[in-house]
Amino acid sequence: MLKGMKKKKLTIIKSNDGSVMHALKKNEDEFISFGEAYFSTVNYNSIKAWKLHTKMTLNLVVPRGEVLFYFLDNRKDSKSYNKFERIILSEHNYFRLTVPPDIWFGFKGISKSTSIILNIADMIHDPNEVLRKNQDEIDVDWS
Repeated sequence: MLKGMKKKKLTIIKSNDGSVMHALKKNEDEFISFGEAYFSTVNYNSIKAWKLHTKMTLNLVVPRGEVLFYFLDNRKDSKSYNKFERIILSEHNYFRLTVPPDIWFGFKGISKSTSIILNIADMIHDPNEVLRKNQDEIDVDWS
């Protein structure tokens, strides 16, 4: 894991009528504060890259589908500076990723159906704290 990132296995409570899928509780160490929660979708083989939040901490969960994530540490004072992390999240590999500010990230839908990503952010989205790059500006193997 990149410095400051955390991966936590989450609980799914299954029943005949459907499931309860935990995401984040306020008594967990990864909870900083609540700004907003939102869902992003990504279609099969579609890539959404690259974005970096300068202030926001992300808590990412994939309750439906399967998503390949890449992260690149942009923090010059970090032990993992300029290193990549490649992680697949899905409803079958059900984890929450906590991602601190100043890490580039992108993702690709690898499920045949549309995948859903939940982000529970510690602040309300502010377009002035987001940096973006084109997909080809950071070279990774999306296959």
